[in-house]
Amino acid sequence: MIIWILFIAIALASYIVSATLQQRFNKYSKIPLGNGMTGRDVAEKMLHDHGIYDVQITSTKGKLTDHYNPLNKTINLSEGVYSSSSVAAAAVAAHETGHAVQHAIQYAPLKMRSALVPVVTFTSRWVTWVLLGGIILIQTFPALIWIGIAMFAMTTLFSLITLPVEINASQRALAWLNHAGITDVTNEAQARDALKWAAYTYVIAALSSLATLIYYILIALGSNRR
Repeated sequence: MIIWILFIAIALASYIVSATLQQRFNKYSKIPLGNGMTGRDVAEKMLHDHGIYDVQITSTKGKLTDHYNPLNKTINLSEGVYSSSSVAAAAVAAHETGHAVQHAIQYAPLKMRSALVPVVTFTSRWVTWVLLGGIILIQTFPALIWIGIAMFAMTTLFSLITLPVEINASQRALAWLNHAGITDVTNEAQARDALKWAAYTYVIAALSSLATLIYYILIALGSNRR
């Protein structure tokens, strides 16, 4: 019963965070930067200020689809960020550029997360089936569910490692935006608020993954008592 209450609470929190993030992004997207710099301009300046010249900045379709790809060294900004000169666009662009800076300085948590990508990519294809088979065969082949739990634990570990990576990227972004004069006393709070709510989405994802992992562990332990 407790675990299901936890799942409901996490689902409710996820809805609230997602809705608030959308609301904040829409609100701050209407607040222009005084210097007129677009998201692309912000990303490019932040890269150059950190001595990074081998990262490309591209535009990608969708809303809040912004991401940094360490494999091909590209900062992919959504259409609403790439060409927009708003506070929200500057915050998001600087955050994604923060990942590029992490990559350039070999930030340890980012290296750990990148190392886990191939493992998580593989396990995510099979973990649902392994766990399902483990539950069905829990009395005849109990080891199978523990294999599934170990596979799912990789996803949980990935979510947990993502937290310091994302928080650090936001910290770098906010510090640089202020130092470079991109934000000031009139809009710094809005940029900080936008990135704060974006960070909450990763917190919720980590909690959800952890709760799910605990749920499967309880199932496995419960079968041992029968």
